[in-house]
Amino acid sequence: MVDHGYVHKLKAGKPGSPILFVLHGTGGDENQFFSFGSQLLPEATIVSPRGDVSEHGAARFFRRTGEGVYDMADLARATTKLANFARTLASEHEASEIIALGYSNGANIIANVLIEEGAFDKAVLMHPLIPFRPNDNPKLEGRGILITAGERDPICPAPLTQSLADYFKAQKATVTVEWHPGGHDIRRNEIAAVERFVKA
Repeated sequence: MVDHGYVHKLKAGKPGSPILFVLHGTGGDENQFFSFGSQLLPEATIVSPRGDVSEHGAARFFRRTGEGVYDMADLARATTKLANFARTLASEHEASEIIALGYSNGANIIANVLIEEGAFDKAVLMHPLIPFRPNDNPKLEGRGILITAGERDPICPAPLTQSLADYFKAQKATVTVEWHPGGHDIRRNEIAAVERFVKA
């Protein structure tokens, strides 16, 4: 199987159906959300890449120099790579729509692909952290974005989550934010919000 630049799992859907990319958090792999993606959209093509960067053995999609401190050059590399990966596979599978779902580090790279490339029609960002002011991107107008987060998340502080939501709103994207009172864990109300968003 051609890897298109990432080790990945793929379940081909019907031509003309959506393609859903599911991206793991730090230390996860291509299995973390693959079944969840298949349950969300049974007829869609599901693609789950493994991050191509190792941080002390933990897979990630781009490098960082500390907690919440990103290697911006590597983030730019990873952003271009993921955007090209998504567009190539969407074309091969004749996808009607390109959707992305990511948690933590997976959410961060999806967010930056949206910011820089606008490659996804809809995106679910679970506990994202973008610790810088993004560039404006008028191509984001009308894109559907769901952000889920914990009010006491020590890794993705709530004010930065809100700033990211406000950024997307300023780009005229259609933004929904789902909070829970906890930390970096995924809770039932998030899952329910994801199901509503993806199936809408």
